[in-house]
Amino acid sequence: MNENHPVIVIGAGPIGLAAAAHLLERGQRVRVLEAGSSAGSAIQKWGHIRLFSIWRWNIDAASRRLLQSPAEGYAGDWQAPRETRLPYGAELVEEYLRPLAAHPALAPIISYGHRVTSVTRIQPDGGGMDKARTHGREDSLFLVRTATACGPEDLVARAVIDASGTWGSPNPVGRSGIEAIGEAEARAAGLVTSPLPDPLGAGREHFAGKSILVLGAGHSAANTLISLGRLRQRQPDTRILWGLRGVANPIRLYGGGSADELPARGQLGTSLRRFVENGDISILENVSVTSLERGQRLEVSLADGRRLEVDLVVPSTGFRPDLSMLSELRLDLDEIVEAPRKLGPLIDPEFHSCGTVSAHGERILAHPETGFYIAGMKSYGRAPTFLMATGYEQVRSIAASLAGDRVSADNLELQLPETGVCSTDLGGSCDSPAPEAQSGAEACCGPQPVSIRFATGTLHGHAELVGGKDK
Repeated sequence: MNENHPVIVIGAGPIGLAAAAHLLERGQRVRVLEAGSSAGSAIQKWGHIRLFSIWRWNIDAASRRLLQSPAEGYAGDWQAPRETRLPYGAELVEEYLRPLAAHPALAPIISYGHRVTSVTRIQPDGGGMDKARTHGREDSLFLVRTATACGPEDLVARAVIDASGTWGSPNPVGRSGIEAIGEAEARAAGLVTSPLPDPLGAGREHFAGKSILVLGAGHSAANTLISLGRLRQRQPDTRILWGLRGVANPIRLYGGGSADELPARGQLGTSLRRFVENGDISILENVSVTSLERGQRLEVSLADGRRLEVDLVVPSTGFRPDLSMLSELRLDLDEIVEAPRKLGPLIDPEFHSCGTVSAHGERILAHPETGFYIAGMKSYGRAPTFLMATGYEQVRSIAASLAGDRVSADNLELQLPETGVCSTDLGGSCDSPAPEAQSGAEACCGPQPVSIRFATGTLHGHAELVGGKDK
């Protein structure tokens, strides 16, 4: 690889900035491309949501060292948030990501307003090299095309880390993984909302007094439903429908309540159950959406012939990776969850929660395209079991490999918090926001023994619900 060219990191979220910090620490040239106008732009869209994980587990080690180190024009006097506090998404940005992005070592290498549209390869002399060409491929460079306010721009890199996340690619509300007929038009008209709206804050007037269908059975759906339930207590003419793709199962929907071994999950389920039993939320089973038709209201047609008239649909149906910009690269993806092939079986939500995902690094994440990696939330494809701490370990290992330190890249250093392990109950998201009613360490998951499988053996201990997926 040509050391005269940088490693390009796509995305200035927690994992992308962590990747840059680790690479800089190893003396590597780096450039970060962010589609938004500031660091953590996607997180700002769900800034009103509080995380399950305390601050201690939300800060990457290399990023912390960078923030605490003096630099020219920078005293290194960043004050770390109190470790036991649970941050809101907005606080994660304001108290961590923005100070990190503003550090003199990082600020000059981050380009905002650069949305990556294509990644491909080129010969060292600039000649073309599409997906079908093999000769000399390993020694070629990467061409990264971005869309900017001034038009397209082509950048050259020796390696690429795609940490762009999945926020911009929500799963459709239609059945069988495809959009319902008329869904695109309904989204464009604002009748299908963002996955995590703010009914009690900025979106209150948009939701108050409306008939709302919330689709999904995960923690995002639960938090939205609880917020809407509180809105209905203040605005009784608000009507809330909870659409489930299957038959309601109390354990799956609500967890174990006060008997739940994970207190935060139990509290979330208890609050949700109370709204349902009080009649504030009506459950609809076997909801399989075939079409959305705009009229005076939004008509939702279901596969069994039922038709619903609502004002808004909230799609709390999860996310999937947008791989379109990588179409000219040779990727080796698991056909089920669309993660790197070696990672797929380790994270398949049919068999794993985040507490049973093996620690993994560069070797697991590698593709046939030497020097290209998908890291962070996007690396998990459609699986909702991503942990932020796992993403930090991913990029630490990748940075070590790109710096030529094979031993460090293979020596997995994942240290999961000792305060509990997530479960696939209540929708299976490992990165779910905490119930709004709780705050501080008492809202964290209670201790749960788990076994984490490492390449060098098995560690028996505890893990914690950490993250930022399902947002």
